Amino acid sequence: MAGQPRAVVDGLPQYKPGKSAAQAAADHDLTEAIKLASNESSYGPLPSVIKAISDGASLLNRYPDHRGEALREAIAKKQETSAECVTVGCGSVGLLQQAYSAYVDAGDEVVYPWRSFEVHPIFSAIAQANAVTVPLRDQAFDLDAVQKAVTAKTKLVILSTPNNPTGTVCGTDDLKNLLSGISENVVVIIDEAYLEFVTDKSVRNPVKEILPEFPNAVVFRTFSKAYGLANLRVGYAIGNSEIIGAIDKVALPFLVNGLAQTAVLASLEKEAERELWDRVGEVISERQRVYDVLTADGWPVTRSQANFLWLPLQGEAGAVFQQLESSGIVTRPFENEGIRVTIGTPDENDRFLDAIGSR
Repeated sequence: MAGQPRAVVDGLPQYKPGKSAAQAAADHDLTEAIKLASNESSYGPLPSVIKAISDGASLLNRYPDHRGEALREAIAKKQETSAECVTVGCGSVGLLQQAYSAYVDAGDEVVYPWRSFEVHPIFSAIAQANAVTVPLRDQAFDLDAVQKAVTAKTKLVILSTPNNPTGTVCGTDDLKNLLSGISENVVVIIDEAYLEFVTDKSVRNPVKEILPEFPNAVVFRTFSKAYGLANLRVGYAIGNSEIIGAIDKVALPFLVNGLAQTAVLASLEKEAERELWDRVGEVISERQRVYDVLTADGWPVTRSQANFLWLPLQGEAGAVFQQLESSGIVTRPFENEGIRVTIGTPDENDRFLDAIGSR
């Protein structure tokens, strides 16, 4: 072996992204395939944003603004908060890694429900933290159990809502009840990467309803999903200025590139906002349509508030995944648990429904 990696790194599982459509087509000798595995938007950047991205390419020889001040101010204005309470990073996942760097020492505890986002155990292992996992109840978070799992050693509580991969959410009042029973010394991360697709009325804006009351809460969001900017990797966090400052201290220099900053600024304009909600409306409509067809055909499906559906197939997951992939439909398998299917265009969704058929 060249070099001597840390023992914890040597034993880490690698994060595995969804297989590409091209690779799936090649593996099964198909003309083409479609990818419904990674919760990307099938629509690309918002139409009014594409020109801004093209124009921004002329400045690729220059370093971007390290802090992304214009971006922070634009997000702060949209969220009706102050710029010192906002930071930006490499997607919400990049900000999560910064939070680990800023708050978690070896031997500390990090509490999160499981199953949830796959990087949580990886980041915990890298930090040499003790991961305290709380089992889901009916595919959703058991917040009472989460609260009971917090101890004097807990540094972070991580809640992805909507949850990846189940698509379930935490109501705002339930989050308040959780936070009221947790010490302010514990940072509670509310990761809302799929916020734009939520229609559940129990979910309200935590920036207005939670952050003013609970200074240890911080909200993470992203432009990767609904805004169609997954390739550019931009997320943001809103919270107490002390938490934001700590997260900023461990950021890599020039973390958010200039083209990404340009794209996000254009995405926050009024014209782009109208385009966004037209797109989100179609995804929500398709989510309901696909759910209805699957349930009518006998498949178990969890009601989702994200841009994907979760089929808790348990031992059948691997076989169904392979069946779909051999038909040119790439989904995301979770061995002996289920498969996650991104909501694509109507045509893509029809192809998926035709391929999976009746149970």
